[in-house]
Amino acid sequence: MKKLMLQTGIIVATLLISISGMAQTLLKQDVQIFPAPEKGMVKYVIEVPHAGIAGDSNKKIEFFAGKYMETDACNSYFLSGEFEKKDLQGWGYQYYVFKTDGNVGMTEMFCQGEKKNTFVPAQSVMTEYNGRMPIVIYAPEGYEVKFKIYKAEPETYQAAEVAVKSTK
Repeated sequence: MKKLMLQTGIIVATLLISISGMAQTLLKQDVQIFPAPEKGMVKYVIEVPHAGIAGDSNKKIEFFAGKYMETDACNSYFLSGEFEKKDLQGWGYQYYVFKTDGNVGMTEMFCQGEKKNTFVPAQSVMTEYNGRMPIVIYAPEGYEVKFKIYKAEPETYQAAEVAVKSTK
C-alpha cells in the first residue's frame, strides 16, 4: 500500500512539473521585462495569434477579472474593482493592475431555487488587438482574468440623418 502511494505521488509530481514547464513554453513573448507580481498578486498574460496588420486591425480584446461564487439563478452579480493602466518604464509598453475590495453587488430580485457556481466579473477593459505584444495583467490571488475577442465584419453601414425642424 505504501509503495503504491509512493508511486502515485511520484507520477503526480512528474505530471505537475511537466505541465508547469509546458505552461512556461506556451508564451510567445518574454514577459520577464514586466515586474514580478507583488505579494498577494498573480501575473496573467494574454497572448493572441498575430494575423498581420490588416487582420489585427479589425479586432478588439475585452478582458475582465473576477472570481467564481455561489449565486442564484435570477439576480445579476458584479464585482467592485477597477483596472489601473501603468507604463513599463523605459520600454514603451503598458500593463494593468486590477484592484478590488472584494465587495459584490447584485440586483435584489426574490429568487428561490438552486444555487450555482458562477463567474462574477468586475467592469471590463476594451483594448486594441495586437498579436505581437502580450497583455500583462496583475490581479489579487483568488481572482481570475478572462478575455473575449471581438471581430468586425467588413461591411459598414450608414447612420440615418435626422432632419431638424425649423422653429421660425
